[in-house]
Amino acid sequence: MLRLAIVDDDATYRSEIRKMLLDYEKEYGESFQITEYTDGDELTENYKSDFDIILLDVEMQFMDGMSAAEEIRKVDPDVILVFITNMPQYAIKGYRVDALDYILKPISYYAFAQTIKRAIGRRGKSDKTYLMFGIKGGKQKVDVDEIMYIEVINHDLYVHTINGVIETKGSMREMTEQLGDGNFFQCNKGYLVNLAYVDGLSGYDVKVGDDVLLVSRAKKKPFVDALNDYMRQMGH
Repeated sequence: MLRLAIVDDDATYRSEIRKMLLDYEKEYGESFQITEYTDGDELTENYKSDFDIILLDVEMQFMDGMSAAEEIRKVDPDVILVFITNMPQYAIKGYRVDALDYILKPISYYAFAQTIKRAIGRRGKSDKTYLMFGIKGGKQKVDVDEIMYIEVINHDLYVHTINGVIETKGSMREMTEQLGDGNFFQCNKGYLVNLAYVDGLSGYDVKVGDDVLLVSRAKKKPFVDALNDYMRQMGH
């Protein structure tokens, strides 16, 4: 299921776009989870990278689509942006925020469907999952597959990725709820490990990249079992 946002201050156009998306679902066998916003500021406030595709009206009362797109691009380089406008000259500005396309009002279903098809094609069948972490001065989006392990000290989280360490706030409970069903395993109360990056296990020490972490006595057998299951799944 693709997560899609409609951002338009005109309720009539929001309804029209939703209907076209439903028609597209029936015609092409796609499945959309649709969320509607009435203005750009409503979308950008507490933005969490929840969407695969965003359909943005250019002209809105409080925050126009171009400004909203610029804010989104600061934290989310991957979401596909499509502008909806009755002014074609905005298409050139769209390149600044890596917009895929623009749809002209009044909207024709054929042109709309072609653009959605292109957007889905660019999105591909990727199963990537991202998390958004609050950092000093903003937010950072992280590909879950690039997280090696997460360290929790009191209410501070240290997200160790292949590109460095991100310091943020949070709890082990929050992280295990978000990551515990995948390739991640909590080897003690302070570490949540991505099994894909485990390079070795000796006694109660587990090597993850260049770091050695401690496996608690109670977690040793379940950790070994989880690691073996993961290795079998990967065909190692």
